[in-house]
Amino acid sequence: MVVIFDSYMGMFLPEDIATRISEFMAGNNSFPFIEKDETMATFYLFGMIKGVVGDNELETTLDLARKTTQRASGYITILANNCNKLTADFIRHDYTKRALQISLEVQNERLCDLSQLNKRIAMDPTILSACFAQHIAYYNQDYFFELLGPFNEKQIPKSLLCKLQGRMLLLGYNAANAKALPFENTLLPFLDWIKKVG
Repeated sequence: MVVIFDSYMGMFLPEDIATRISEFMAGNNSFPFIEKDETMATFYLFGMIKGVVGDNELETTLDLARKTTQRASGYITILANNCNKLTADFIRHDYTKRALQISLEVQNERLCDLSQLNKRIAMDPTILSACFAQHIAYYNQDYFFELLGPFNEKQIPKSLLCKLQGRMLLLGYNAANAKALPFENTLLPFLDWIKKVG
């Protein structure tokens, strides 16, 4: 499997981000729904199914990570220069438009349970990427990305070997650098989160 199709994106801080997005989309809270002093963190897991294998896949992953960070930075700049795109109504409209696309995509799947559909919408990579960028632009925050891996058995807890060994991980935070974070290193909060979610 090509690494570009064997990747996954999510947001692990704040831990209740799916609930916050759902509440925002339902009109129960407004934008911003993440406080300025809260740590936000996204992840891109490359080689999710079988790992990043060989030099070609490593080069592809490095290129994909570089393009991902460039795309995120470009979107943050666009948002920072256009405050009309940072209103609650505009953002809610964008999220709702994406939710409709997802609803159409799953019509033919067996995903008929409304709670499952709502969870899928709230954890959608497009919505999560936008959420991360929108809050950074709104608060005019610094941010950085760090690419880690491929992980070996000495770098990760034994309980996570099947999920992370051989994989590469791109982490993004709303801080100037790793020293500005309240963690010993950038990987620890991700490992804590992935242990909790199974």
